[in-house]
This record gives sequence, C-alpha cells and structure tokens, in this order.
Amino acid sequence: MRADAIVFGIAGSLFGLIIGWVLGTQNATGTARVAAPVAQAAPATAGAPAAQQPPPLDPARVQALQTVAEKDPKNTESRVQLGNLFFDAEQYPQAITWYEQAFALNPADPNVSTDLGVAYYYTNQPDKALAQFDKSLATDPKHIKTLLNVGIVRAFGKNDLAGAAKAWEEVVAISPDSPEGQAAKKGLEGVKNTATGTAGK
Repeated sequence: MRADAIVFGIAGSLFGLIIGWVLGTQNATGTARVAAPVAQAAPATAGAPAAQQPPPLDPARVQALQTVAEKDPKNTESRVQLGNLFFDAEQYPQAITWYEQAFALNPADPNVSTDLGVAYYYTNQPDKALAQFDKSLATDPKHIKTLLNVGIVRAFGKNDLAGAAKAWEEVVAISPDSPEGQAAKKGLEGVKNTATGTAGK
C-alpha cells in the first residue's frame, strides 16, 4: 500500500462527540488503512477543508494486475494491489471483492484483514467490519491500526462510546506516541468531554 500522507480533519457530531482527527492515511506494505469517522448529519464547519476528490483509477494498471491475478489464482499481492487501487478511488464494493480474495489466500495477514474491514465500514456494514477486525486481532492482538479502527467503527458506526474508549485505551497503552496513539488520545478526550457534558445536564 502507498503512503498518501493525507491529513484529514473531520468535525463530526455524534451525541455531541467532536473528534479532530489528524492522522495520515498510510498505505504502504506492513500497514493497514484507517477509517475516517463518518459525520452523519453533521453541520458544515467554518474553515473546514474541501473534500478531496479520490485519485482516478489507472485502467492500464488495473488491467495489468487483473491479468496477473487471472493467470495466478494464488497470487495474493496482485489482489491486494487491486483492492488498494479501488479503495483509493473510493470504489469500495470492488475493493472488497479483491480484498476478500487476498484474505482467503492469506488469512494470517492482519493488514489485508483490516483493509477489508474498513471497506466493509465504508459500505455501511459496521457489524461485518467489526467481525473482520476480530479476525485481524486473532492474528495480532496488538495491531494498533485495527484497534484504532475498532474504536472508530464502534463510535461512529454503532454509537458505542464505551466500546470505542476501550479500544482506544488499548492503542494508547501499546503505542502512545505513534500517530495512532495520538488519534486514540483525541478520541478518548472526545468521549470524556461528552460524558462530562452529559453529566452536567
């Protein structure tokens, strides 16, 4: 996966929860994608950056990888790369198709598993995403990108702030100074502020 170094700042409201995420989307070998929170019915924020258009698909690249995949049914890497291309283009159903094939060939890779889970989340399947993250964590219980994603999906996909906080606390305990740890801390601050605001009413 390639490193986009795209910094996203999303102001989303969920029971008054506002989390400013500053985390580069890393797509390089050995890493997994991180889902951006989905701001459902969130008001526009003044000064918020305009949504970036996804990169267009490279048809020649897609065709070349599909040819490799068709010629070698056991070639995992071509399937992962196809999944990445479609994911980056925000064509999540197609990304899911290729990630599922890659995961079937190598179910012990938590990165592919987590990418698949994030794609499920973006197609409005939070339960399926969480089930996939469980498979990632069965392979690597301390996979911080998976744990960060568990928190995001629990908070923004399931309205489960307690479950989100638990996942983010694990991220902070494992790697407090990493980008994932910093994002998890912001999430925990948002949960704390929400709890405080609710208690004060």
